Amino acid sequence: MRVALLSMMEQAGASDGARRAFLRVGRAAIGRHQLGLVLALGCERVICLARSLDPELVALQHAAEQAGAKFHVVNGSRGLMGLISTADEVIALADGLLPVPEEAVALVEAGPGIAVQPAGAGIPAGFERIDAAMAAAGLMRVPGRLVERLAELPADFDTYSALQRIALQAGVPQRPLPAGLVEAGRWTLVRDEAQAHAIEGGWIRQLAASPDDTAPTAVLAGLLVRGVGPALLHAGTSENALVGAAGLLLLLTLGSAWLGHGALALGFCALAVLVRRIGGLLARVERASLSLPASRFPREAIFGWIVDAVIAVALCWSMWRFPGDPAWPRLFPALALLGFARIVPRLMDKRPAGWLADRAALALLLAVAAIGGVLTHAVQAFALGLAATGIVWPIGAARLTRA
Repeated sequence: MRVALLSMMEQAGASDGARRAFLRVGRAAIGRHQLGLVLALGCERVICLARSLDPELVALQHAAEQAGAKFHVVNGSRGLMGLISTADEVIALADGLLPVPEEAVALVEAGPGIAVQPAGAGIPAGFERIDAAMAAAGLMRVPGRLVERLAELPADFDTYSALQRIALQAGVPQRPLPAGLVEAGRWTLVRDEAQAHAIEGGWIRQLAASPDDTAPTAVLAGLLVRGVGPALLHAGTSENALVGAAGLLLLLTLGSAWLGHGALALGFCALAVLVRRIGGLLARVERASLSLPASRFPREAIFGWIVDAVIAVALCWSMWRFPGDPAWPRLFPALALLGFARIVPRLMDKRPAGWLADRAALALLLAVAAIGGVLTHAVQAFALGLAATGIVWPIGAARLTRA
């Protein structure tokens, strides 16, 4: 059985009563980030070293039990003896350690070992020195039988540090961190509230980044999340709240289009897509940082279909028409445009496909056309352009492949 050992003893900075484990990065405390990591590593039992059962620990207990893990709080090494057997495998994290989960998972799954780094980088970052050349990195995977040796030591020692020393003496191998992790902010030992605030923007940027998001709206949403993401998360702004805001903007889109304000309607639609994208990025940050499973409900795909339906209706109502003119002659080019906008990107590489599938960019271009009084012609031209691209692109790609 895998057992997690999380140290939550150290105070944060000056003696103000706060502890490192309860400093917040994003919306969650560092202890919650660590809990998500060990649950993702398959730990069936989570043991927290803490002096008292605080409300923050009760919240961690509920999260662990909801995930199917057993949760224990002990105030010293003596309490570990009945919870860890010789057959167990212990995954221990230092107090305040905040690694990017994928980096920590890769290191742990490489095999039993103690994460280490050059002392020149580790000591200034607050990690414990191991010898003249190396410093600890705050993470280890060791056999449960080593925990028994803690009983031989006095009661007032640091449990994590002592277990690390015992593991080194027992010959558990050292596993160096990949170069540059600490410097890049992907492996941090958070020691006080000021440091937690300082790294927050970089932490969100690390988890929100995706090389596949090259469309204009995705890039803009990423910039906004990196800038105001910490404030949104601290304010309790959830993905659901932003989805609701996007839905309200889509209703404003329909209302404006019905009143004949085509440019305003399409502007509301573009803003709705941007807000929804920001919500998706915030959800990605939380899933990655807390190692939460992805939702089985395809919310973004469903929202995309709703956006297409709203654009089609908005275009139908916004394009110039005579009184009593039937809707179909105006609805058909809108449906053709959106149909090609769904089909053609599937024929392309990710970068051009992302641009052509960007509904906010499309809505803004159509809004400009509406301001210029050429919305109908723009819809027809864009539809023909996408159709021509879908015909020519596979031919060009095939020629490049043969060449």
